[in-house]
Amino acid sequence: MLPVTLGSDNVLQVLPQEVIQLAQGLDTFIVENEKTARRFLGLIKTAKPVRELSLLTLNEHTTDAELPGLLAPLLAGKHVGLMSEAGCPGIADPGARLAELAHRKNIRVAPLVGPSSILLALMGSGLNGQRFTFLGYIPSDKQARIHRIKEIERHSRQHQETQIFIETPYRNQHLLEDMLEHCAPETRLCVARNISLPTELILSKPIKDWKKSELPELHKQPTVFLLLA
Repeated sequence: MLPVTLGSDNVLQVLPQEVIQLAQGLDTFIVENEKTARRFLGLIKTAKPVRELSLLTLNEHTTDAELPGLLAPLLAGKHVGLMSEAGCPGIADPGARLAELAHRKNIRVAPLVGPSSILLALMGSGLNGQRFTFLGYIPSDKQARIHRIKEIERHSRQHQETQIFIETPYRNQHLLEDMLEHCAPETRLCVARNISLPTELILSKPIKDWKKSELPELHKQPTVFLLLA
């Protein structure tokens, strides 16, 4: 399970040297996006030229029937790197499906250290790190989104649990505006944008204070939202 950067060329800043060295020695990878995978592998300078590496695709369109075929190199005795498009594979990522099948086939699954935007956002938020839930994507329809926001806030208040969620980047601004309109004044909201990148922003404050301040630009920028009521 080979982590990659969250969208920048700062490989040496976010990945341990041991992880980079291990990845450099592999020649077979299972990747979510071949273009970004080739770019990353070019940056770390793999032992073999990138054009000679074997890249197999695992994404949201991969069917269950196709998963066993991805294990063929492993069953043949090869070490294989599983890569997400960004961050850690298996975390909000289709790689979890292959890892589950690998366990059933008694294939060792080895997670390596690297950046996860979800955990880094929680670390930097100042919100409850003892009890938290990652909810994935929020509904895109405005009324469904507002209803879900209220549910999330109510659950957080009842359980004193940090709620972590994301949205498609081009709807980030709408999600932020809806939370400011429909959440209670004392509810705490953290916005974590472009984590580990030069434009990183992690801001955490009550809704009432968010309303008084200039809102950050989130349109088309990867953002993690965290809420604690």
